[in-house]
Amino acid sequence: MTNTFSYHVSESGFYGEFGGAFIPEMLYANVEEIRTKYLDIISEPAFQEEFNHLLRDYVGRPSPLYRAETLSRKYGANIYLKREDLNHTGAHKINNTIGQILLAKRLGKKRIIAETGAGQHGVATATVCALMGLECIVYMGAVDIVRQAPNVARMQMLGASVVPAESGSKTLKDATNEAIRDWINNAETTHYIIGSAIGPHPYPDMVTRFQAIVSEEIQWQLKEKTGKDHPDYVIACVGGGSNAAGAFYHFLHDDRVRLILAEAAGKGIDSGHSAATSILGTKGIIHGCMTLLMQTSDGQIVEPYSLSAGLDYPGIGPMHAHLIKSGRASVYAATDDEAMMAVIELSRSEGIIPALETAHALAILDKMTFKKDENVVISLSGRGDKDLNTYIKYLEDHQIPL
Repeated sequence: MTNTFSYHVSESGFYGEFGGAFIPEMLYANVEEIRTKYLDIISEPAFQEEFNHLLRDYVGRPSPLYRAETLSRKYGANIYLKREDLNHTGAHKINNTIGQILLAKRLGKKRIIAETGAGQHGVATATVCALMGLECIVYMGAVDIVRQAPNVARMQMLGASVVPAESGSKTLKDATNEAIRDWINNAETTHYIIGSAIGPHPYPDMVTRFQAIVSEEIQWQLKEKTGKDHPDYVIACVGGGSNAAGAFYHFLHDDRVRLILAEAAGKGIDSGHSAATSILGTKGIIHGCMTLLMQTSDGQIVEPYSLSAGLDYPGIGPMHAHLIKSGRASVYAATDDEAMMAVIELSRSEGIIPALETAHALAILDKMTFKKDENVVISLSGRGDKDLNTYIKYLEDHQIPL
């Protein structure tokens, strides 16, 4: 059954009341160049051939759709994991960075900048810059540099310069601010590879299109396994939202599919230490778009908190804000402790160590009820190597045996 309401971006760059391009005048030419050219460029046969070749032979797509036997028995449904953690670089982020690096080259850009929180997008950007021989500068919060040290080392090994953001909470929001300042100062030579489905139009749509390969594969993989080309549920964690956008894309207008977002409740939704943006947030502008964000009554951004660096962001992508406000998607929030318990469970029952971001999607299974034999697809957006120090410290602090 198809929903006639549109969840795609409008010609003016909005998803319902969210989206747009609220940018400094000095960036107007850059953003306008991308807006007027990206759809034509990415639809060119030569672009599609190169993009698909790299996804197949470099990234290793398609990523498997794996039925998790232990989880399926526990919840009485067929729990499938879309294994984006098995991509080259260990997460879904590489799908978007390959698309954007090919676009940047066609736009004649010689220098690439990016922001990163958990470090996966930074690694993916550094990877494609090394592949294409372009200069790479990655902005990362000083706090995240410490808690995601393995990914910092990977970026540096790939030849990227990692620049710490020392302002504010020294996390993803602040890294994004620094990247935007750089872009303003180097607009003619530089392409900004935004890693989430956020930012000024056309970035949310562009990132979503590059990540849509995830839901495209889910359709035919599920058909092969079950005879149905659609799941009953798609569950994905969400910070800015590239992972969820890709997992949802081909099901946006299919009412047979329930779309579920998992946010980071941190120490508790009402604890004052949370990143449950859509639950605590109100309409406002952040990093170039109108969306839901955590802010005070006079519009000052409230610092988010999550043990997960990739979900530690005060906003959410405008497409997701629209999905939530229209009722198309439902939102659950998982605390740090709940996410950590999900990490332990998946690691010890399925032999898969997930990223801490991904663990929030796994954690909300306990908050849901499924009918027998329903098909539930969870986007396993990244692997947990980068979080091992966090995991070991948590286990030690809570006296959980290794």
